[in-house]
Amino acid sequence: MSEAVDLTDVEQKSREEIPHPSLPEGSSIYGSTKVFPDYQAENGETYFTLVHGIAHESSVSFVAVLQATRALRKGFESAVYFYGPGSLNCLATRGFPTTGNSAFPGEHNINNQLKTFIAEGGKVYCCRFGLSLHGAREEDLIEGVIPTHPLDVQDAIIHYARKGAIINSTYQL
Repeated sequence: MSEAVDLTDVEQKSREEIPHPSLPEGSSIYGSTKVFPDYQAENGETYFTLVHGIAHESSVSFVAVLQATRALRKGFESAVYFYGPGSLNCLATRGFPTTGNSAFPGEHNINNQLKTFIAEGGKVYCCRFGLSLHGAREEDLIEGVIPTHPLDVQDAIIHYARKGAIINSTYQL
């Protein structure tokens, strides 16, 4: 039980103006209508994601991996390419005080989702130059991640564009 806090009359009045919680847990405050069809991949379709966002500093990195996983499950050939600071997302050595231990809830969300993505047939590429910019070692990559040359970033985009891929490019610092 929390200790009683001395509040001024104005603080108490402010706190009581709106009852809390205004809705009980589990209340729906958003509609559930899906506007677009639930598209599935047609034969040979590809989904390619580029990630240039730092793990845990960029929620778009995690969301991009979730989207790539969803595309994979819809039947798309799906690949994610991490470059620049995004390369840090591919490290298996994340953790504190030792690798694999989460210092905060969700520290390993990206690691775990990448492992799932790879296990389900997705390809993960990681730029070696992006790793080198931050002193990260190639041997510290999550198992199954494919290291790439810095010049591969542009050629990967060309490769997947020529395949007709849907390209999702995320960029965050």
